[in-house]
Amino acid sequence: MAKLVSKTYGDALFELALEKGILDDVCEEMTEIGRIWKDNKELTDVILHPRVTAEEKVQIIRNIFEGRASETVTGFLVTVLEKGRASELVNIIEYFTERVREYNNISVAYVSSATELSDSKKEQIEKRLLEVTEYDKFEMNYSVDPELIGGMVIRIGDRVLDGSIKQKLNTMSRSLSGIRLN
Repeated sequence: MAKLVSKTYGDALFELALEKGILDDVCEEMTEIGRIWKDNKELTDVILHPRVTAEEKVQIIRNIFEGRASETVTGFLVTVLEKGRASELVNIIEYFTERVREYNNISVAYVSSATELSDSKKEQIEKRLLEVTEYDKFEMNYSVDPELIGGMVIRIGDRVLDGSIKQKLNTMSRSLSGIRLN
């Protein structure tokens, strides 16, 4: 059910923003609202509280976002609140931003390495990913995982390229454990 709600509202916002020619602007605003929503526990507690009426919730959102966010985004948030779907806002935003990425042929790549990568190495990785995939752009996310020992692991969607020393050692270990000595 939650997936259907996020798809329905996310698709509606996507189509509206696309029709108005403001897709990227709306995506930026919704991403920022998602951050605000996740980072501001007091706001979410009030908006999700069952004793706060829909009208009060709408007024709170209008007070916060009118003049700071576009009319499209503010109106969308009001609609979500009026329909009692505030608890799904994060999922709606995630679905919407993913739909915008797909439309713009952008993917998200997660790169884990054993040590911090230099800026030039990061540029090389992104350039290579653009060469070997069908995407026009990547949103790159880097992290350090010393347990990899060396090398790196790259995840794009459900695809994983594991070139870490840890993986190579595990593969070698499994191969050696299958050898019988007489």
